[in-house]
Amino acid sequence: MSEQDYLKDISEIKNLMNRSSRFISLSGLSGILAGVYALIGGAVAYWLVANSGREYLILDGYIFRLILLDLFLIAFFSVITAIFLTTRKAKKSGVKVWDASSRRLIINFLIPLVAGGLYILIILNQQKYGQTAALMLIFYGLALVNAAKYSIGHIRYLGYIEIALGLVCAILPGYGFWLWILGFGVMHVIYGSVMYLQEKKQK
Repeated sequence: MSEQDYLKDISEIKNLMNRSSRFISLSGLSGILAGVYALIGGAVAYWLVANSGREYLILDGYIFRLILLDLFLIAFFSVITAIFLTTRKAKKSGVKVWDASSRRLIINFLIPLVAGGLYILIILNQQKYGQTAALMLIFYGLALVNAAKYSIGHIRYLGYIEIALGLVCAILPGYGFWLWILGFGVMHVIYGSVMYLQEKKQK
């Protein structure tokens, strides 16, 4: 065996080990649709506030509860879509959806996300809502970065962008809504499109 063949075998073994420890079936289309849901939900939220007769939200008000429902529906449809498309992609690739690598990915994704969600609820209960959009972006970005080491792809870069947008949002809270739209809507569409094109090239 030549040195070149030896190095090639080592590279293939390393690649197989890398794939066995990481989840590889994330769907680019699910990222695009998550962004679309966020854009639609953002438009609904904007319309609700614009037609409420106020330019601000009251935390125990009817409009605020509708906004919370809107956010829940965005998250719900994004998760359902991701599960459906990722499962379909995994079946086509002959890969198990629920295994050790996917469990590690989900656990590491949920830890910062759940902690951030609870913290946001705590400060909302204290009538502090000026940094809500910033905190959502930052904790979501941290969740992506934390889960990235268990996924083949580039979700860490999306995470870095979300964190950066969250920090900008913390400095400029008056632009919180538009930065939220940029982070959860536009960036998801862009990232999902890049992933989708990469998937097409690999076929």
